[in-house]
Amino acid sequence: MQSLSGKVAVITGAAEGIGRAMAMRAHAAGMKLVIADIDQERLSHTAAELEARGAEVLARRVDVSQADDVDALAEAAFACFTDVHLLVNNAGVAVAKSAWETSISDWTWVLGVNLYGVIHGLRAFLPTMLERRQPGHVVNVASIAGLISAPGMAAYNVSKHGVVTLSEGLHHDLRLRNAAVGVSVLCPAWVRTRIAESERNREPDERTKPSEQSPIAAKAANAIAEAVEAGLPPERVADHTFVAIAEGRFYILTHPETGPLVRSRLEDILEDRLPTPPAMGFPRRA
Repeated sequence: MQSLSGKVAVITGAAEGIGRAMAMRAHAAGMKLVIADIDQERLSHTAAELEARGAEVLARRVDVSQADDVDALAEAAFACFTDVHLLVNNAGVAVAKSAWETSISDWTWVLGVNLYGVIHGLRAFLPTMLERRQPGHVVNVASIAGLISAPGMAAYNVSKHGVVTLSEGLHHDLRLRNAAVGVSVLCPAWVRTRIAESERNREPDERTKPSEQSPIAAKAANAIAEAVEAGLPPERVADHTFVAIAEGRFYILTHPETGPLVRSRLEDILEDRLPTPPAMGFPRRA
Protein backbone atom coordinates (compact mmCIF):
# COMPACT_ATOMS: atom_id res chain seq x y z
CA MET A 1 0.00 0.00 0.00
CA GLN A 2 1.82 3.08 -1.25
CA SER A 3 -0.43 6.13 -0.79
CA LEU A 4 -1.78 6.67 2.73
CA SER A 5 -3.02 10.24 2.54
CA GLY A 6 -6.77 10.43 3.15
CA LYS A 7 -6.93 6.76 4.12
CA VAL A 8 -8.17 5.40 7.46
CA ALA A 9 -6.05 3.65 10.09
CA VAL A 10 -7.37 1.65 13.06
CA ILE A 11 -4.87 1.15 15.88
CA THR A 12 -5.44 -0.75 19.12
CA GLY A 13 -3.38 -0.15 22.23
CA ALA A 14 -3.00 3.39 20.93
CA ALA A 15 -3.00 5.38 24.16
CA GLU A 16 0.77 5.15 24.58
CA GLY A 17 3.91 3.32 23.53
CA ILE A 18 4.08 1.74 20.08
CA GLY A 19 0.38 2.29 19.44
CA ARG A 20 0.58 6.01 20.13
CA ALA A 21 3.70 6.29 17.95
CA MET A 22 1.86 4.45 15.14
CA ALA A 23 -1.03 6.89 15.42
CA MET A 24 1.28 9.90 15.25
CA ARG A 25 3.10 8.41 12.27
CA ALA A 26 -0.18 7.62 10.51
CA HIS A 27 -1.36 11.20 11.04
CA ALA A 28 1.92 12.50 9.64
CA ALA A 29 1.16 10.43 6.52
CA GLY A 30 -2.22 12.18 6.19
CA MET A 31 -4.40 9.37 7.53
CA LYS A 32 -7.65 9.58 9.47
CA LEU A 33 -7.53 7.70 12.75
CA VAL A 34 -9.54 5.29 14.83
CA ILE A 35 -7.67 4.69 18.07
CA ALA A 36 -8.60 2.29 20.85
CA ASP A 37 -7.25 1.38 24.27
CA ILE A 38 -8.45 0.06 27.62
CA ASP A 39 -6.96 3.09 29.42
CA GLN A 40 -9.60 5.77 28.87
CA GLU A 41 -7.65 8.59 30.52
CA ARG A 42 -4.49 8.14 28.46
CA LEU A 43 -6.52 7.44 25.32
CA SER A 44 -8.36 10.74 25.72
CA HIS A 45 -5.05 12.54 26.19
CA THR A 46 -3.61 10.99 23.01
CA ALA A 47 -6.78 11.79 21.06
CA ALA A 48 -6.65 15.41 22.21
CA GLU A 49 -2.98 15.67 21.23
CA LEU A 50 -3.73 14.29 17.77
CA GLU A 51 -6.69 16.62 17.30
CA ALA A 52 -4.52 19.57 18.32
CA ARG A 53 -2.25 18.59 15.43
CA GLY A 54 -5.19 18.64 13.04
CA ALA A 55 -5.98 14.92 12.90
CA GLU A 56 -9.46 13.48 12.36
CA VAL A 57 -9.79 11.06 15.27
CA LEU A 58 -12.36 8.62 16.56
CA ALA A 59 -11.34 7.30 19.99
CA ARG A 60 -13.01 4.35 21.75
CA ARG A 61 -12.29 2.56 25.00
CA VAL A 62 -11.91 -1.09 24.04
CA ASP A 63 -10.88 -4.28 25.79
CA VAL A 64 -9.49 -6.24 22.84
CA SER A 65 -9.85 -9.53 24.70
CA GLN A 66 -13.62 -9.10 24.39
CA ALA A 67 -15.03 -9.88 20.93
CA ASP A 68 -18.06 -7.66 21.46
CA ASP A 69 -15.83 -4.65 22.21
CA VAL A 70 -13.84 -5.14 19.01
CA ASP A 71 -16.99 -5.74 16.95
CA ALA A 72 -18.39 -2.46 18.29
CA LEU A 73 -15.13 -0.71 17.39
CA ALA A 74 -15.37 -1.97 13.82
CA GLU A 75 -19.00 -0.90 13.56
CA ALA A 76 -18.11 2.59 14.80
CA ALA A 77 -15.09 2.86 12.50
CA PHE A 78 -16.97 1.95 9.33
CA ALA A 79 -19.95 4.12 10.34
CA CYS A 80 -17.70 7.13 10.91
CA PHE A 81 -15.23 6.81 8.02
CA THR A 82 -16.91 4.31 5.63
CA ASP A 83 -13.66 2.44 4.93
CA VAL A 84 -10.67 1.10 6.83
CA HIS A 85 -7.39 0.74 4.95
CA LEU A 86 -4.82 0.03 7.68
CA LEU A 87 -5.49 -2.19 10.68
CA VAL A 88 -2.80 -2.28 13.39
CA ASN A 89 -3.51 -4.96 15.99
CA ASN A 90 -1.11 -3.63 18.60
CA ALA A 91 -2.55 -3.98 22.11
CA GLY A 92 -0.33 -6.15 24.30
CA VAL A 93 0.46 -7.12 27.88
CA ALA A 94 3.06 -9.26 29.64
CA VAL A 95 3.86 -11.17 32.80
CA ALA A 96 7.33 -12.49 33.61
CA LYS A 97 6.91 -16.03 34.95
CA SER A 98 7.84 -19.59 34.08
CA ALA A 99 5.16 -21.89 32.67
CA TRP A 100 4.40 -23.56 35.99
CA GLU A 101 4.33 -20.27 37.92
CA THR A 102 1.90 -18.67 35.48
CA SER A 103 -1.62 -18.86 36.90
CA ILE A 104 -4.73 -19.66 34.90
CA SER A 105 -5.72 -16.03 35.36
CA ASP A 106 -2.34 -14.94 33.92
CA TRP A 107 -2.70 -17.25 30.92
CA THR A 108 -6.26 -16.07 30.26
CA TRP A 109 -5.27 -12.40 30.48
CA VAL A 110 -2.12 -12.56 28.33
CA LEU A 111 -3.60 -14.80 25.63
CA GLY A 112 -6.84 -12.84 25.72
CA VAL A 113 -5.14 -9.53 24.94
CA ASN A 114 -2.13 -10.57 22.87
CA LEU A 115 -3.56 -13.40 20.76
CA TYR A 116 -7.34 -13.15 20.92
CA GLY A 117 -7.04 -9.38 20.55
CA VAL A 118 -5.52 -9.99 17.10
CA ILE A 119 -8.05 -12.72 16.30
CA HIS A 120 -10.94 -10.43 17.22
CA GLY A 121 -9.44 -7.60 15.16
CA LEU A 122 -9.15 -9.76 12.05
CA ARG A 123 -12.66 -11.19 12.40
CA ALA A 124 -14.21 -7.76 13.00
CA PHE A 125 -12.47 -5.76 10.28
CA LEU A 126 -11.21 -8.02 7.49
CA PRO A 127 -14.53 -9.17 5.99
CA THR A 128 -15.58 -5.60 5.23
CA MET A 129 -12.08 -4.57 4.14
CA LEU A 130 -12.04 -7.46 1.66
CA GLU A 131 -15.58 -6.80 0.50
CA ARG A 132 -14.65 -3.20 -0.42
CA ARG A 133 -11.77 -4.50 -2.61
CA GLN A 134 -9.62 -1.48 -1.84
CA PRO A 135 -5.86 -1.67 -1.24
CA GLY A 136 -5.26 -2.22 2.45
CA HIS A 137 -2.83 -3.59 4.97
CA VAL A 138 -2.86 -5.38 8.31
CA VAL A 139 -0.03 -5.07 10.82
CA ASN A 140 -0.12 -7.63 13.62
CA VAL A 141 2.22 -6.64 16.41
CA ALA A 142 4.04 -9.68 17.74
CA SER A 143 7.54 -9.45 19.23
CA ILE A 144 10.92 -11.04 18.85
CA ALA A 145 9.36 -13.33 21.48
CA GLY A 146 7.29 -14.68 18.60
CA LEU A 147 10.46 -15.94 16.88
CA ILE A 148 12.62 -17.02 19.81
CA SER A 149 11.78 -18.45 23.24
CA ALA A 150 13.26 -16.52 26.13
CA PRO A 151 13.15 -17.75 29.73
CA GLY A 152 10.72 -16.34 32.26
CA MET A 153 8.11 -15.28 29.69
CA ALA A 154 6.04 -18.41 29.07
CA ALA A 155 2.62 -16.86 28.43
CA TYR A 156 4.07 -13.94 26.48
CA ASN A 157 6.13 -16.26 24.26
CA VAL A 158 3.13 -18.48 23.54
CA SER A 159 0.92 -15.51 22.69
CA LYS A 160 3.46 -13.89 20.38
CA HIS A 161 4.38 -17.14 18.61
CA GLY A 162 0.65 -17.46 18.02
CA VAL A 163 0.50 -14.00 16.45
CA VAL A 164 3.38 -14.85 14.10
CA THR A 165 1.88 -18.10 12.82
CA LEU A 166 -1.57 -16.50 12.60
CA SER A 167 -0.06 -13.75 10.45
CA GLU A 168 1.81 -16.21 8.22
CA GLY A 169 -1.34 -18.25 7.63
CA LEU A 170 -3.30 -15.05 7.00
CA HIS A 171 -0.76 -14.01 4.35
CA HIS A 172 -1.24 -17.32 2.53
CA ASP A 173 -5.04 -17.14 2.80
CA LEU A 174 -5.12 -13.63 1.35
CA ARG A 175 -2.78 -14.51 -1.51
CA LEU A 176 -4.90 -17.55 -2.44
CA ARG A 177 -7.80 -15.14 -2.88
CA ASN A 178 -5.76 -12.48 -4.75
CA ALA A 179 -6.84 -10.02 -2.07
CA ALA A 180 -5.82 -6.38 -2.22
CA VAL A 181 -4.96 -6.49 1.49
CA GLY A 182 -1.39 -7.18 2.57
CA VAL A 183 -0.04 -8.34 5.92
CA SER A 184 3.01 -7.61 8.04
CA VAL A 185 4.02 -9.02 11.41
CA LEU A 186 6.03 -6.67 13.59
CA CYS A 187 8.65 -8.38 15.78
CA PRO A 188 10.58 -5.79 17.78
CA ALA A 189 12.92 -6.54 20.66
CA TRP A 190 13.18 -4.09 23.53
CA VAL A 191 11.14 -0.92 23.04
CA ARG A 192 10.84 1.93 25.53
CA THR A 193 7.24 1.35 26.61
CA ARG A 194 5.40 0.47 29.83
CA ILE A 195 4.96 -3.19 28.85
CA ALA A 196 6.79 -4.19 32.06
CA GLU A 197 4.02 -2.41 33.99
CA SER A 198 1.19 -4.12 32.13
CA GLU A 199 -0.50 -5.34 35.27
CA ARG A 200 -1.56 -1.80 36.11
CA ASN A 201 -4.58 -2.52 33.87
CA ARG A 202 -5.59 -5.70 35.71
CA GLU A 203 -8.00 -5.92 38.62
CA PRO A 204 -6.03 -5.45 41.87
CA ASP A 205 -6.82 -8.95 43.15
CA GLU A 206 -5.44 -10.49 39.92
CA ARG A 207 -2.09 -8.71 39.94
CA THR A 208 1.08 -10.62 40.69
CA LYS A 209 2.18 -10.26 44.30
CA PRO A 210 5.92 -10.25 45.10
CA SER A 211 5.38 -13.24 47.38
CA GLU A 212 4.09 -15.24 44.40
CA GLN A 213 7.30 -14.85 42.39
CA SER A 214 10.29 -17.13 42.74
CA PRO A 215 13.72 -15.42 43.01
CA ILE A 216 14.53 -16.46 39.44
CA ALA A 217 11.22 -15.09 38.09
CA ALA A 218 11.75 -11.85 39.99
CA LYS A 219 15.26 -11.57 38.56
CA ALA A 220 13.90 -12.13 35.04
CA ALA A 221 11.21 -9.49 35.59
CA ASN A 222 13.80 -6.95 36.75
CA ALA A 223 16.07 -7.73 33.79
CA ILE A 224 13.17 -7.25 31.39
CA ALA A 225 12.20 -3.93 32.99
CA GLU A 226 15.78 -2.65 32.70
CA ALA A 227 16.07 -3.78 29.07
CA VAL A 228 12.77 -2.12 28.17
CA GLU A 229 13.86 1.13 29.82
CA ALA A 230 16.97 1.15 27.61
CA GLY A 231 15.07 0.07 24.50
CA LEU A 232 14.37 1.63 21.13
CA PRO A 233 12.06 4.67 21.13
CA PRO A 234 8.55 3.72 19.94
CA GLU A 235 8.78 6.34 17.20
CA ARG A 236 11.64 4.42 15.58
CA VAL A 237 9.52 1.28 15.57
CA ALA A 238 6.67 3.19 13.92
CA ASP A 239 9.05 4.52 11.26
CA HIS A 240 10.32 0.99 10.52
CA THR A 241 6.75 -0.23 10.25
CA PHE A 242 5.53 2.38 7.80
CA VAL A 243 8.56 1.83 5.56
CA ALA A 244 7.75 -1.89 5.57
CA ILE A 245 4.11 -1.19 4.69
CA ALA A 246 5.18 0.93 1.72
CA GLU A 247 7.58 -1.80 0.58
CA GLY A 248 5.08 -4.62 1.11
CA ARG A 249 7.37 -6.49 3.51
CA PHE A 250 5.98 -9.22 5.75
CA TYR A 251 8.49 -9.70 8.58
CA ILE A 252 9.44 -6.46 10.35
CA LEU A 253 12.50 -6.91 12.58
CA THR A 254 13.41 -3.53 14.06
CA HIS A 255 16.55 -4.62 15.93
CA PRO A 256 19.44 -5.91 13.74
CA GLU A 257 20.92 -7.88 16.65
CA THR A 258 17.90 -10.19 16.71
CA GLY A 259 18.61 -11.71 13.29
CA PRO A 260 21.38 -14.03 14.58
CA LEU A 261 19.10 -15.14 17.44
CA VAL A 262 16.41 -16.21 14.99
CA ARG A 263 19.01 -17.95 12.82
CA SER A 264 20.37 -19.80 15.86
CA ARG A 265 16.92 -21.06 16.77
CA LEU A 266 16.28 -22.31 13.23
CA GLU A 267 19.67 -24.04 13.18
CA ASP A 268 18.90 -25.65 16.56
CA ILE A 269 15.76 -27.13 15.02
CA LEU A 270 17.40 -28.28 11.79
CA GLU A 271 20.49 -29.67 13.54
CA ASP A 272 18.43 -31.36 16.29
CA ARG A 273 20.25 -29.42 19.02
CA LEU A 274 19.08 -28.31 22.44
CA PRO A 275 17.70 -24.74 22.35
CA THR A 276 20.38 -22.07 22.57
CA PRO A 277 19.67 -19.51 25.34
CA PRO A 278 18.95 -16.13 23.70
CA ALA A 279 21.57 -13.55 24.71
CA MET A 280 19.24 -10.62 25.36
CA GLY A 281 19.91 -9.68 28.96
CA PHE A 282 17.97 -12.55 30.52
CA PRO A 283 19.37 -14.37 33.54
CA ARG A 284 20.90 -17.66 32.42
CA ARG A 285 21.06 -19.52 35.75
CA ALA A 286 20.13 -18.97 39.37
